[in-house]
Amino acid sequence: MLETLYKEALDRKQHPKEGSYTNYLFEKGLDKILKKVGEEATEVVIGAKNADKDEIANETADVLYHLAVMLVETGVTPDHVEAVLKSRQGKQSNVHDRKAITDY
Repeated sequence: MLETLYKEALDRKQHPKEGSYTNYLFEKGLDKILKKVGEEATEVVIGAKNADKDEIANETADVLYHLAVMLVETGVTPDHVEAVLKSRQGKQSNVHDRKAITDY
Protein backbone atom coordinates (compact mmCIF):
# COMPACT_ATOMS: atom_id res chain seq x y z
CA MET A 1 0.00 0.00 0.00
CA LEU A 2 2.70 2.51 0.98
CA GLU A 3 4.77 1.42 -2.03
CA THR A 4 1.84 2.19 -4.36
CA LEU A 5 1.26 5.61 -2.81
CA TYR A 6 5.00 6.31 -2.96
CA LYS A 7 5.20 5.40 -6.66
CA GLU A 8 2.19 7.58 -7.46
CA ALA A 9 3.67 10.54 -5.56
CA LEU A 10 7.06 10.02 -7.22
CA ASP A 11 5.43 9.90 -10.64
CA ARG A 12 3.52 13.10 -9.90
CA LYS A 13 6.74 14.82 -8.81
CA GLN A 14 8.49 13.71 -12.01
CA HIS A 15 5.47 14.44 -14.21
CA PRO A 16 3.59 17.39 -12.70
CA LYS A 17 -0.09 17.73 -13.48
CA GLU A 18 -1.82 21.09 -13.27
CA GLY A 19 -4.33 21.25 -10.43
CA SER A 20 -2.84 18.24 -8.65
CA TYR A 21 -2.94 18.40 -4.85
CA THR A 22 0.24 16.32 -4.75
CA ASN A 23 2.02 18.86 -6.94
CA TYR A 24 0.66 21.65 -4.76
CA LEU A 25 2.34 20.00 -1.78
CA PHE A 26 5.63 19.58 -3.64
CA GLU A 27 5.51 23.23 -4.75
CA LYS A 28 4.91 24.41 -1.17
CA GLY A 29 7.82 22.32 0.07
CA LEU A 30 8.77 20.18 3.02
CA ASP A 31 7.36 22.45 5.73
CA LYS A 32 3.87 22.25 4.22
CA ILE A 33 4.14 18.49 3.71
CA LEU A 34 5.26 17.96 7.31
CA LYS A 35 2.47 20.21 8.59
CA LYS A 36 -0.04 17.98 6.78
CA VAL A 37 1.57 14.79 8.16
CA GLY A 38 1.19 16.21 11.67
CA GLU A 39 -2.39 17.37 11.13
CA GLU A 40 -3.48 14.03 9.71
CA ALA A 41 -1.72 12.05 12.46
CA THR A 42 -3.55 14.14 15.05
CA GLU A 43 -6.85 13.43 13.30
CA VAL A 44 -6.10 9.68 13.46
CA VAL A 45 -5.59 10.00 17.21
CA ILE A 46 -8.88 11.85 17.60
CA GLY A 47 -10.70 9.28 15.47
CA ALA A 48 -9.26 6.46 17.57
CA LYS A 49 -10.19 8.21 20.80
CA ASN A 50 -13.73 8.60 19.49
CA ALA A 51 -13.76 4.93 18.42
CA ASP A 52 -15.04 6.00 15.00
CA LYS A 53 -13.90 3.29 12.58
CA ASP A 54 -14.77 5.27 9.44
CA GLU A 55 -12.87 8.30 10.71
CA ILE A 56 -9.90 6.12 11.70
CA ALA A 57 -9.81 4.53 8.23
CA ASN A 58 -10.16 7.86 6.41
CA GLU A 59 -7.57 9.67 8.49
CA THR A 60 -5.14 6.74 8.34
CA ALA A 61 -5.42 6.84 4.55
CA ASP A 62 -4.62 10.57 4.70
CA VAL A 63 -1.58 9.97 6.94
CA LEU A 64 -0.24 7.24 4.65
CA TYR A 65 -0.70 9.45 1.59
CA HIS A 66 1.06 12.41 3.20
CA LEU A 67 3.85 10.13 4.49
CA ALA A 68 4.38 8.87 0.94
CA VAL A 69 4.67 12.46 -0.32
CA MET A 70 7.11 13.23 2.51
CA LEU A 71 9.22 10.19 1.64
CA VAL A 72 9.46 11.29 -1.99
CA GLU A 73 10.34 14.84 -0.97
CA THR A 74 13.10 13.68 1.40
CA GLY A 75 14.50 10.96 -0.87
CA VAL A 76 13.69 8.12 1.51
CA THR A 77 12.19 5.06 -0.19
CA PRO A 78 9.79 2.47 1.21
CA ASP A 79 12.71 0.04 0.88
CA HIS A 80 14.63 2.14 3.41
CA VAL A 81 11.70 1.99 5.80
CA GLU A 82 11.25 -1.75 5.27
CA ALA A 83 14.94 -2.36 5.98
CA VAL A 84 14.62 -0.55 9.31
CA LEU A 85 11.52 -2.53 10.24
CA LYS A 86 13.20 -5.82 9.30
CA SER A 87 16.27 -4.92 11.37
CA ARG A 88 13.98 -4.47 14.39
CA GLN A 89 12.21 -7.80 14.07
CA GLY A 90 12.94 -10.13 16.93
CA LYS A 91 14.89 -7.56 18.91
CA GLN A 92 14.10 -6.84 22.51
CA SER A 93 12.60 -3.47 23.27
CA ASN A 94 14.52 -0.87 25.23
CA VAL A 95 11.37 -0.08 27.21
CA HIS A 96 11.97 -1.38 30.73
CA ASP A 97 8.68 -0.57 32.44
CA ARG A 98 6.73 -3.44 30.93
CA LYS A 99 6.78 -7.18 31.30
CA ALA A 100 8.84 -9.20 28.86
CA ILE A 101 6.90 -11.14 26.24
CA THR A 102 7.28 -14.83 26.91
CA ASP A 103 4.41 -16.26 24.82
CA TYR A 104 4.86 -16.18 21.08
